This record gives sequence, structure tokens and C-alpha cells, in this order.
Amino acid sequence: MNGLSERCSGRSTFGFVRAVLIFGLLTPLLCSAENGEALREEVERLQQRVEALEEEAVKAERAADLGLSASESTVAEADEPGGVHVGGAVRFNLVHRDFVQASEDKYGESGLDVFRLNVDGEVEGILVSAEYRFYSYMHTLHHGWIGYEFEDNSQFQFGIHRVPFGLLPYPAHNAWFGVPYYVGLGDDYDMGVKYERTDGAWNTQLAFYKNEELNDATDPERYSFDLIRSGEQQNEEVNQLNARLAYTVGQGTACETELGASAQLGEVYNTATGGRGEQWAGAAHLDSRCGRWNLQLKGVSYQYDPANPQGQGQAPMQVGAFGGTYDIAGEADILVANLAYSVPSPWKSVDSITCYNDYSRLYKASRALDSRINTLGCAIGSGPLFTYVDYILANNMPYFGNGSLAGNGESEWHSRFNINIGFYW
Repeated sequence: MNGLSERCSGRSTFGFVRAVLIFGLLTPLLCSAENGEALREEVERLQQRVEALEEEAVKAERAADLGLSASESTVAEADEPGGVHVGGAVRFNLVHRDFVQASEDKYGESGLDVFRLNVDGEVEGILVSAEYRFYSYMHTLHHGWIGYEFEDNSQFQFGIHRVPFGLLPYPAHNAWFGVPYYVGLGDDYDMGVKYERTDGAWNTQLAFYKNEELNDATDPERYSFDLIRSGEQQNEEVNQLNARLAYTVGQGTACETELGASAQLGEVYNTATGGRGEQWAGAAHLDSRCGRWNLQLKGVSYQYDPANPQGQGQAPMQVGAFGGTYDIAGEADILVANLAYSVPSPWKSVDSITCYNDYSRLYKASRALDSRINTLGCAIGSGPLFTYVDYILANNMPYFGNGSLAGNGESEWHSRFNINIGFYW
């Protein structure tokens, strides 16, 4: 109610100011009978200016209703047909890691997280979206695709785009993500074609990916995790099919719940043997948004059956991204349980505050020590600024001591306190 009364009050004030402006600017013209034509032109000019101002006010209200920051609202406007928006972001990290002695000794570290450039929009009916990222230690294409939207609002995409699997767009609320991302089953991008359509409460996505996004399985300098060829590990992803079907209960109400299932089936090509093995994954998910609450649940099972040389065995599998590689279990189950709450902002300068607790766990078929990660934090939007404040606890996870997603690493829990500050345009 407070937001509604503020918006209504804003409209009344805007109308009063408009009347004063028009009266003040037209008074000199009204004093001269010779200026009839000038008066008409001035009225038209002022009317156009007033309409432009009202349009900006409506856009601002729309962004506020959707809980968007100014930067997110600008990007959303680029989705309107007939133009291309060039934007980007620069993000910085302030970090304290209890498992790194230098970080302990210095009471934390800071540095550039990423600088990125984005292109999104439509030119002569053809959709385009691309993003290139620069890190301090590498640079890579995040995604890049062209597409077409049909009259029924279904869409076709060709190029490097997000794989339709599980919770979308992200299986977490925080900046660090969780287990699905680090095994290549969350926010993953590959090279292929995708078709998506929505029929009422139903959403269907079908895709085929010829290979991973860079068409170079020896290069770990990439954004999303894929199989990487290195040493004895000579496997890469090829010929992958994905299907995702979701239904939204209570669509259009204040309490919407998406229920969905995903399937993935592909081949694993081994350059040492020339053979093609198989890999598959399946997932069921729930994404409920009721009022200010958001509950995300997901269960995943996956398995690799590569055509390795005789005597090498079937597991583990090697994946890589961000310039590094590590092994993951060749067969495992994943559990995801995330809960978030959108806090009413007590400050005019803060557009949104979302606090969350994200938890995910990897259960290895080998019965080795599970891998777990839990993140408690808040995301804060203020105009072009967007900040994550996260306290991350991880057990037997990569990037946290000697954790391993493939087997028994270390049983000790490690923490990372991370503040990620980004400016978007």
C-alpha cells in the first residue's frame, strides 16, 4: 500500500508541475495576438516533451514493480524489438579465505573479478545476444547466439547458449553458485541449436549440441565446466540432446510454482581410442515464488560411460573452466535446496535486497566422502550497482583446500567470506 500511495502521489505532483510549466512558458505568447502560430507550435512541442517525461515515469514504475535495478531495467528495455543494446559490467571481489595462510595473514584480499561486454537486441527480425568476459588471468566468450522469434512467441537459437537443464536461469541465488555448476550441470553453455516455446502454463525446451562451446576440449580457459582433454584423460563432449519440460502452477497469481523435469543424453568421444562412449543426466525441480519467498529444490542423477583405453577404468572424469582442471565422480546424485526472501528496502537509494541460504550436496556412487557447499548471504541492488555479500562454507569441494568432487578429499569444513561489487551499464 505504501508503494502504491507513493506512486499515486508522484503522479499527482507530476501533473501539477506539468500545469505550472505549461502556464509559465505560454504566458509570454498569450500576451501577443501575433503569436498564434508560435503558440500552436509551442503547445505541440511541450506536449511531446510531457509525453516523453510521462513515458520515462511509466518505465521507472514498471522497473520498481518488477523489483529491477536501474541497470537491469536498461537491459530489459533492450529486449524490446528494433534495436541493439551494448552494455557491460565491471565487478570486484573482497575476499577472506580461512584455508589460505596469506589471506589469513593479510586479513583478506581484493581484486578484479571480471570486466564484461554485452550485446543484446534485434536487427531486422533477427535476435542477437553475446557476451565476452575479461578476467585477470584469462578472457573468454561467455555466450553468443543468433535467433528468431516466431509469431506464437516461440524462439529458435543457434550458437553458444545456455543448456536447458534443471533450475533456470540459475540453480542458486549467490555469486559462487553450488555443486551443479561445478560438475557442468548448472549455467552450462554449449554450441548448438535450441527451440523454446510457451503454451499457457507449459514451457518446453529442446536442444542439440554438437560439442562444448569453444570447439577445443584441451582449453580450460572457459566460463562453464566441460570435459577437458589432458594427460590420460582424453574425453570430450559431442552430440548431446537436451529436453526440459516445465509447468507453472498458479500462473499469473502472487504464488507461482514451476514444476519441471529435464533429460540429457550425449556421447563422449575419446581421442586415444577413437571410440564414443555415453553420458546421461536427469533432473526434477521445483521453483516456487510466493510473495517475497523463493524456494528452489532440485534432484539430479548423472553417469558417464566413456570409451577409455583398456585398463584405464571408467571413473573419474576430468572437467575444467577458469583456466584449471579437476576430477569429478563418473556417477553421482545431487541435491539442491535453496531458500530466498526479498526484504522490503528501508532506503530510497536501495532498489532491492534479497537474502538467501543456498545448499547443495554431491552423493558419489563410489561411496567416497560427499561434497557439500552452503552459502548464506544477501544480494543488494542500488541503481547501476549490484552487490553480493556471501559467507560460504564448503566441505570436500574444489577451490576450498584439498576438496575433491571425485573421491575422498578432506573432511574439514572451510569458509570464504566474499563481497562482490559490480557496476552495470
